[in-house]
Amino acid sequence: MKIYILRRLIQCCIVVIMVTVFVFLLVRLLPGDPVLLYISMDTYTEATTKDQLAELRHEFGLDRPIYEQYAVWVYNAVRGDLGESKFLNNTVLKEIGTALPKTAFLGLLAWILSIIAGIPLGIIAAVKRGQWIDSVVTVLANIGITAPVFWVGIMLIQVFGVTLDWLPIQGYTSILSNPGMGILKAIMPVFCLALWPISSTARQTRSAMLEVIRQDFIRTAWSKGLTEFSIIMRHALKNSIIPIITLVGLQINGIIGGSVLIESVFNIPGMGRLAVEGLQNNDYVIVQGVILIVATFTTLVNLIVDLSYGLIDPRIRHQ
Repeated sequence: MKIYILRRLIQCCIVVIMVTVFVFLLVRLLPGDPVLLYISMDTYTEATTKDQLAELRHEFGLDRPIYEQYAVWVYNAVRGDLGESKFLNNTVLKEIGTALPKTAFLGLLAWILSIIAGIPLGIIAAVKRGQWIDSVVTVLANIGITAPVFWVGIMLIQVFGVTLDWLPIQGYTSILSNPGMGILKAIMPVFCLALWPISSTARQTRSAMLEVIRQDFIRTAWSKGLTEFSIIMRHALKNSIIPIITLVGLQINGIIGGSVLIESVFNIPGMGRLAVEGLQNNDYVIVQGVILIVATFTTLVNLIVDLSYGLIDPRIRHQ
């Protein structure tokens, strides 16, 4: 098991290093000059001479060779310094620290909802295969997978926010400061974020369960007179859980990606919106910081999923 964990840790380190290189090079290939955008702000409209431009480029560190810029950025990032946004007049860590709790709260709720709703729906559809409930779950799952989340968000705003006036249509309120309003504002964004994970989890669970319940050991369990609940939960689900865990882990990445659209639709100041604004302003330090944090978190999630395989199925540890 120790060798298995060590291999996965080495792979994660390699992935993170590759992500830092990719992110660093990618943001510098974006069109536009951050210095020219910066001096277009009212405070710096007088900075138009070549000397002043050179001075600003030196302040941004853009006059150094690209390999030196990368080395400095990685060194500072390891120390916990992701740079300072000249556009926001704040450090990247403070901006991320403000935006991250909002995205994490909504994403965590959506992820939990996808598990407690998607897996039971998939089990029911598999056990009741060919019956009306199986058809209903399958149709709804197909609709949930294909429906664009931003379109669903707009429809929810129109129906429940504008027409019925049941829910607030934008913004974010912490449940610590105002639990009632915080929950109301979270309902529509969480539903949009959870729609695809619930649908895909239900489909994957149904497919994995159908493969298992046809096998001989399930027939043997039925012949021994075991209860249906015991057969489904202790035998069928346990032997079909690996692909479900894989999908559930990967859904965290999808929820993070979906937050970019959902936070823009519902005007939530989270990580997704911060990244979009950074791209629009060509604020490369913000973009680098957000992508690095998200990529590192995604890598850790994948590591946890891989390690869970070894705990669930001991045979995987020796592969």
